[in-house]
Amino acid sequence: MVKVVKKALARSEVLAEETWDLRDLFQTEEDWKAELKAIEKDIVTVARFKGRLNESAKTLLDCLLSKDAFSERVIRVMTYASLCQSADGTNAENQANGALAASLFSTVEASMAFIESEILLLSEKTINEFIEQEEGLKAFSKTFSDLLETKDHRLLPETEEVLAAFGEIQDAPYMIYQRSKTSDMQFSSFYTEDGKEFPLTFNSYAKYEEDANTEVRRKAYESFVQTLNQYKHTYAATLATEVKKQVIEARLRNYDSVTDMLLHEQQVSKEMYHNQLNTILTELAPHMRRYAKLKQRVLGLDKCCYSDLKAPLDPNYNPEITYKEASKLVLDALNIMGPEYSGIMEQGLMNRWVDLADNIGKRSGAFCSSPYGVHPYILMTWNNSMRNVFTLAHELGHAGHFVLAGRSQSISNTRPSRYFIEAPSTMNEMLLSKHILAQSDNKRMRRWVILQSLGTYYHNFVTHILEGELQRRIYDLADKGTPITAAILCEQNIDLLSKFWGDSVELDEGAGLTWMRQPHYYMGLYPYTYSAGLTASTAAAQMIEEEGQPAVDRWIAALKAGGTLKPLEIMQLANVDMSTTDPIRKAVAYVGSLIDELENSF
Repeated sequence: MVKVVKKALARSEVLAEETWDLRDLFQTEEDWKAELKAIEKDIVTVARFKGRLNESAKTLLDCLLSKDAFSERVIRVMTYASLCQSADGTNAENQANGALAASLFSTVEASMAFIESEILLLSEKTINEFIEQEEGLKAFSKTFSDLLETKDHRLLPETEEVLAAFGEIQDAPYMIYQRSKTSDMQFSSFYTEDGKEFPLTFNSYAKYEEDANTEVRRKAYESFVQTLNQYKHTYAATLATEVKKQVIEARLRNYDSVTDMLLHEQQVSKEMYHNQLNTILTELAPHMRRYAKLKQRVLGLDKCCYSDLKAPLDPNYNPEITYKEASKLVLDALNIMGPEYSGIMEQGLMNRWVDLADNIGKRSGAFCSSPYGVHPYILMTWNNSMRNVFTLAHELGHAGHFVLAGRSQSISNTRPSRYFIEAPSTMNEMLLSKHILAQSDNKRMRRWVILQSLGTYYHNFVTHILEGELQRRIYDLADKGTPITAAILCEQNIDLLSKFWGDSVELDEGAGLTWMRQPHYYMGLYPYTYSAGLTASTAAAQMIEEEGQPAVDRWIAALKAGGTLKPLEIMQLANVDMSTTDPIRKAVAYVGSLIDELENSF
């Protein structure tokens, strides 16, 4: 007899309390459309300054303030469309609105491109004189400094404006990837030997790969990669277009390579970048091979397949937790961060900042979107697993960061480099782990929490570092003129996986398709920054444990700094020096110590 486990729900079928409340952005879709039209008309409020930024300090300040105010409105419009589409990419209205928003954004970017170009026509002396004449311009000091650093890589003002006008087209590879993944890609259900049917979606695969039943894991994997394989050439062409776009832009802007261009944007040196990749790939691999062999032994597997890497090591101990219970646990764990931070967490958990539903068309994974002047929105899929609690704490870390930065800084100074972005989120996970361990003397619970911590390190130090290494290889090949195809992507991916896992994991062709799972390849050099953030939070969490309030105060100051400092300087505010490999090595050694304890517990 065939038994259906769970029907995949349409967005209209999920409970309202499991969804985020978009009314804080716009009360209705009609209000959103009205603002969309109003913005099109109000572009003149910024465009009227074109050709005039050299007139006076006051004119420059008025222009920048107008740009900030206008940008806040645009971000709200863009965020609303993006969140609707992330919640249900199959909805035709959401798709159409997303396209309208993207078109508007390109128009706005083109209309404001003159600002950076005209500022760069001013001498550094003139800018400094303007700052002395208008107190308000001091808030834009880093903006000016960052712009001056790009001077050698700027194109003619007219060219910059044209490129900005093509923004929607340049973003097309990412849009096509996301649209296809959420709207077109259909996965076949799979059946276990007892006749039970398991419906499969892009989102639900993440649950199946952590299933205690080896048959479920491996059959889910077979069905999942079978569908991925059908799309690999189209997705490779889409990614190749993204990479080629970056190669061309890097050459136009006179950078030595795509990597140089993308790191310049992050304000990260090549040494910092290569340190992160090389140190973790080299020093973490032996620990993770031990981890894979431990799984094979404890679970009694004939071999450790790629599909077994996320199998639970203690499958009979998988405590479930409701969202309400999880909310209390997270608030208790983060209480050490003080009332201001805890208050933000409480608002997010109680006021529907979080979208928990599992529905057809919902984007996979989890993220936090933080529109300036409103509040953050978190997307995830809740399945009553304790692992969900760590995801929730992680995304709330992003939320707390941007609420604090938004309260302390203007919109121009809110966002730090991506190199720091994942530090606040992983800090929350570290504090959650330490809190649970401190509250329980149950040896099995301790082991379970260690496994959750390893899940975080696996995500940031394994999954994303391997993604980062694939990016490093692909950009290098593309810079040399090598066409990026599905064969190249799969071949390179299998090679780096083989070098990392050695003989501890049996890899099949499906493992080579993992580049199709993540959207990060369309976001510049994003993947490796996950490890940088976790490196910093590992060090800072240790200081909080040892020092208490002084370390907390330093961390909160780093969060409030927003984008006013370069990433190295922000981390130094928290007393973490990323100019050396010491914090990276210590974080990797910490992972090794967790695996040591696990080995001794079985």
